[in-house]
Amino acid sequence: MSLEDKIKATAKDAEGRLEAAAGDLTGDDQMKAKGQAKQVQAHLMDAAGALKDKVQHAAESVGDAIEDLTGKAD
Repeated sequence: MSLEDKIKATAKDAEGRLEAAAGDLTGDDQMKAKGQAKQVQAHLMDAAGALKDKVQHAAESVGDAIEDLTGKAD
């Protein structure tokens, strides 16, 4: 996950927490729900970034294994 993506996810989570807290304090259930939805979105962004990193690492490992088997390097 790039630093920029991590910052965006963290900002989205913070925005969601603030909005949910404001909705809770004011009794605005719709605002609270929107804030909670933003928090879920932030967690999904984090999960997608982690998955992307794992897939990239796996692809690199496969490439390395193929190079080892064939004796070729790029």
